[in-house]
This record gives sequence, C-alpha cells and structure tokens, in this order.
Amino acid sequence: MSEAEGDETDVRRAVVLDYLAHGLSDDARPQYEKSPAGYAMRIDDFQLYEVAFDEAVRLTIGSDVVVEPPEERDVVIECQEVEYDDLSSGAKTELEYVVEDLVEEHERRFVDFYNDAQPITLRLHQLNLLPGIGKKLRNGILDERKRKPFGSFDELSERVSGLHDPDEIIVERILEELRDDDLKYQTFVGRRDGAQE
Repeated sequence: MSEAEGDETDVRRAVVLDYLAHGLSDDARPQYEKSPAGYAMRIDDFQLYEVAFDEAVRLTIGSDVVVEPPEERDVVIECQEVEYDDLSSGAKTELEYVVEDLVEEHERRFVDFYNDAQPITLRLHQLNLLPGIGKKLRNGILDERKRKPFGSFDELSERVSGLHDPDEIIVERILEELRDDDLKYQTFVGRRDGAQE
C-alpha cells in the first residue's frame, strides 16, 4: 500500500479495453479528422472511460495508459467517463478478462476486503453483497478472520468451508457493479483505495 500512497496517488492509470484505429463509429466527422479512440477501465476503481488516443502511438488491448491528471497523460488526448452500456461490444467482451487479471494482480487488496469488510446496517454486511455469500459463509469468514487475517485467496478457500473461488466471487461483484449502475451499494466500482482517508 505504501507504493500507492507515494506520488503515484495523483496519477490514475487505466487498461485499454478496446482500440479503434479509425475512431468511434458514431463520430460523424470525416475519416481524416478522426483520431484513434477506444475504451479503457481505471485500475484503482474500475471507472470506465471513452478515450481518444494520440495518432502517433499504436496501442493494443490490455495496454496500460495514464488518464488522470491531464498533464500526466502520454498517449491519451481526451477521456470522459462512460457507463457500461456505452462500451463497444469488443470492450464489453474484454471487460471480464481485464477484471479477472486486475483481481489476480492485486490479490492483497481483495483479500484485505475479506479481512476488513464491515456491517453496512444492522441486517446487512459488506460480505453479503458478494454473490453467493449468505449468512453461513459470512459467519465462517468472520470467525476465521478473528483467529488470523487471511493471506491469500487460496488460504480463504482452505480455511472457510464452502467458500470456493473467492477471487471469482470478487470478479462477479465488480462486473455486477459495472453493468448495473443502479445498485444501492457500490463496493468496488468508483471507490478508490485509501480515498476515505
């Protein structure tokens, strides 16, 4: 976490979900006026963007680009936040793979969610927002983490009976939050690590 709290805090990076070398299809300008465009998802909070790219740089899906602040951008000319429904079909297809990769790459962050999740109301716990986590699994997680914090997804699976693929459960929740912007509780999308402090 200390790396994220350094000067990197102001720089927001995103993963390219779709790269359209000839620009967006709904751009009415003549082809010669269009710049390469596409869609990207911010790494720290899964925010989705429509992006215009520098013509001089060819990108591939999965490339890591700077989206904020504007003065730190290298290949991104413009970007604006969008909703899931605004994404191209290619970006929607790639989204699940990118989320899976990010959850795997940042395992500690998501294991810590299992370690640190708290009640939201008297009747609802953050853990219950995860797909397939009912009262029994929630209590199993809470009991085990009292004994000792979890160190990995594998450890979660081993120590909590009935909790299979805790990483896939996180991926499912993130995708649900991305697809349904009317959810009452956003646990991961739009919530930046350490933003509360």
